[in-house]
Amino acid sequence: MVLLIGNYPPDRQQSMRRFGTMMLQGLNNSGIAAKLIAPQARFGKFRGAGSFVAKWLGYIDKFVLFPRQLQTALAKEKPSVVHICDHSNAMYDGWIEHVPVVVTCHDLLAVRGALGEETNCPASPTGKILQRWILRGLRRASEVVCDSQATEADARRLVSRGGALPKVELVRLGLNYPFRKLSEAEVSARLAGIPGFNPDLPFVLHVGSNLRRKNRDGALRIFARCKEKWNERLVFAGDALTQDLLSLADRLGISDRVMQVPNASDELLEALYNRAVALLYPSRFEGFGWPVIEAQACGCPVVCSNSGPLPEAAGDAGLFHDADDEAGFAADLLRLSDPGQRAIWSEKSLRNAERFSTSRMVSQYIDIYRNLGTQL
Repeated sequence: MVLLIGNYPPDRQQSMRRFGTMMLQGLNNSGIAAKLIAPQARFGKFRGAGSFVAKWLGYIDKFVLFPRQLQTALAKEKPSVVHICDHSNAMYDGWIEHVPVVVTCHDLLAVRGALGEETNCPASPTGKILQRWILRGLRRASEVVCDSQATEADARRLVSRGGALPKVELVRLGLNYPFRKLSEAEVSARLAGIPGFNPDLPFVLHVGSNLRRKNRDGALRIFARCKEKWNERLVFAGDALTQDLLSLADRLGISDRVMQVPNASDELLEALYNRAVALLYPSRFEGFGWPVIEAQACGCPVVCSNSGPLPEAAGDAGLFHDADDEAGFAADLLRLSDPGQRAIWSEKSLRNAERFSTSRMVSQYIDIYRNLGTQL
């Protein structure tokens, strides 16, 4: 039996929570008994207390109450292996004894930031303490599994520190939703539900949050370089744009061509990927870059930065630039405005996306569990 540890819902780490659900479903589909547990919002549900107070109330949920829940689950379920689905929860292995612990490490950007490295992830004094706690937890694990070669290299440098323990291994992520190529009629029907959205007008898509490392301001500047040569729109899916980003769009003279689709469902996001001329993804730092392979699975060409694991994910189907090469990004967007060019890169994208199989990912994790000597 595999006990999976997931993420605290109020932290809004949607990608990490999706990974936990993927593992639970994949293991069950493979005939492996599994259970997913996670800290619950008890004190932290009082969000009206303000962000600072809510954060500390959340710490009670995560670091006082959840360890008791974890120990109860360990005694009741008697798992053969515990899988911590997000490295930011690695400290929980301090409450686990006599059971192998696997930790999935999606990236070490926050840890590196706390150590003084430039990752666009600065840490407060308490944040530095938390990241050191996470790093100690990773070093106690039986095995650390990384999503990308870039993260694997960071883990070997910072976690195992060149030694043999803990073992560090690479398992690439699968898709967290069965993104695929849709019929034009299906795409139009789904997009018709977006208020004020004309699905027949071409657009470039950005998917992500407002974190500094996502470089949404760069996406706006890149798009502005194309405005005189291409009558397109820039659509942001994910977090609603901040006022600073909206003001930048206004100064760049593109505010009337910027649209937002916040909190898009998977079905709507799938339609956006299918219809977009390209995914514009000039991120400065990434752990893996799920939107890249999601877009490619829908036949959407990807123009992204050459940062970290993005070239690994996009493969030979990606168009890459340094995050600061905004002229280069713009040139490739204009290149893809040609239907023939888009068709070529769309076909490459579909082929590359085939590398990212969820069933293959789950199968590799099962092998890792068994190699630790566990009986599943």
